[in-house]
Amino acid sequence: MSANAAPQPSQEFEKVLVDSATQVASFDHDKTPTERFQHFLHQSPAAVPLIVLILSLIAFGLILGGKFFSAFTLTLILQQVAIVGIVGAAQTLVILTAGIDLSVGAIMVLSSVVMGQFTFRYGMPAELAVLCGFAVGAACGWLNGALIAYVRLPPFIVTLGMWQIVLAANFLYSANETIRAQDIETTAPILQFFGENIRIGGAVFTYGVVAMVLLVALLWYVLNRTAWGRHLYATGDDPDAADLAGVNVKRMLISVYTVSGLICALAGWALIGRIGSVSPTAGQFANIESITAVVIGGLSLFGGRGSILGMLFGALIVGVFSLGLRLIGTDPQWTYLLIGVLIIAAVAIDQWIRKVAG
Repeated sequence: MSANAAPQPSQEFEKVLVDSATQVASFDHDKTPTERFQHFLHQSPAAVPLIVLILSLIAFGLILGGKFFSAFTLTLILQQVAIVGIVGAAQTLVILTAGIDLSVGAIMVLSSVVMGQFTFRYGMPAELAVLCGFAVGAACGWLNGALIAYVRLPPFIVTLGMWQIVLAANFLYSANETIRAQDIETTAPILQFFGENIRIGGAVFTYGVVAMVLLVALLWYVLNRTAWGRHLYATGDDPDAADLAGVNVKRMLISVYTVSGLICALAGWALIGRIGSVSPTAGQFANIESITAVVIGGLSLFGGRGSILGMLFGALIVGVFSLGLRLIGTDPQWTYLLIGVLIIAAVAIDQWIRKVAG
């Protein structure tokens, strides 16, 4: 065969395949640094609040000097955010399902009041009274979940109504009376368990801080390593698709709100340890503070995306700003102003990430 002979059909076919592969590959272009950063944030939702937390620590450290980085000051921040961190964990589970729970603070306080009143009004052993408080928290959460899952009411409306109902029940049942710290200390010290201190050098930890850290670690494992956690994310991302994939969405919602109620009861017990007494007026802003920690922590209000670690970082950011500005001596209103800016910025960043990398 001569060198100028026409190519065989098989050779032409191979040439088409090679050319086609080259043409298809040409659609895959290198991502810009901005796109790579956006995808990184999409894959690591806790990265933004962690960066903000580190920068805020550095900023206040430069302004205040060594006293801000003392072991006592840093552990004081942990003590101040322990209650918000525990309630924020409950709020995180709900928001991951694309819901919201405005009743977490009221459930927390009612649970603490039940623990105290069952002990001192009815003479019940404190250990059993604590269990009754957990039962009340779980019941309130279950009712929220049932109304949302089976009656199909919006989470905002259900939990707003539950907040009012539980708040009223709290004041009516307790007769707006506070159980004093001295009485608890002598009769039922277990109610103040989470307020006890652990000293390690200059650092002062409370059992409330330990409970918050262990709870966040446990929920991180559950959300990332168990079927229940994967089903929760699927429910928040697309409930219809999750239902088609075999997830019992209604049962999932009820379990999430029930677990949320249990965590709120734990926060109620920790609240007694934090303030020393059982007060029906304590923790009135816990619902707003928990939502703040969740939003600043990078969790999407649309559900299905976020990390429990981000919530913890968000709570710590609020704690750092609150204590740092107080040590500087500024007006407390600056704290609310800066936190408001952080909330709006966090939502804007979430929308930016969802638009490009979602």
